[in-house]
Amino acid sequence: MFSRRKILTTGTAAATAALLPLPALARKKEPAPFDPTPQEVRIRKDFAPGQILVLPRSYYLYFVTDKRKAMRYGVGVGKAGLEFTGKAVIERKKEWPTWRPTDEMIERDPRAYAKFIDNEYIQPGGPDNPLGARALYLFQNGIDTYFRIHGTNQPQTIGHSVSNGCIRMMNEHVMDLYERVPLGTVVTVL
Repeated sequence: MFSRRKILTTGTAAATAALLPLPALARKKEPAPFDPTPQEVRIRKDFAPGQILVLPRSYYLYFVTDKRKAMRYGVGVGKAGLEFTGKAVIERKKEWPTWRPTDEMIERDPRAYAKFIDNEYIQPGGPDNPLGARALYLFQNGIDTYFRIHGTNQPQTIGHSVSNGCIRMMNEHVMDLYERVPLGTVVTVL
């Protein structure tokens, strides 16, 4: 015969059992929340000090400072199909760079880039410029890839796949990186 006390006790025991921790093998470790704040971290792979590693899927750029140590910065990366991958070298650096979208960008989104159609207009550097406060120009075999590591006037896009392929950083973060990296720095984007 069932009593109210038996049903409540059984129900409570089942609920308590459901809240008990799972064995370590069954628990899944939650990934750490995205944090764009620059911070020194350990890295798993052996990259030479002075190199830059970008992991677009996790939205982080690592500037290797010592063996297995790096400064990590949060970044925004290219939309699907527009992202840069591979190795490149920083062959040019610019403070408050000028900007003009590529012909492909204008063709993909003529409404967004209407002021650039059928002219040679180049947007001057400054706070309204999409390249932000600094730009590091990526080259392969001495040829400009048209991909950049640059600041942004849209800091809310950090941690997202939104750009036309470039790697964007908050302005204060790209200014810090700009001071740290010399021309000739190797950049690997995985």
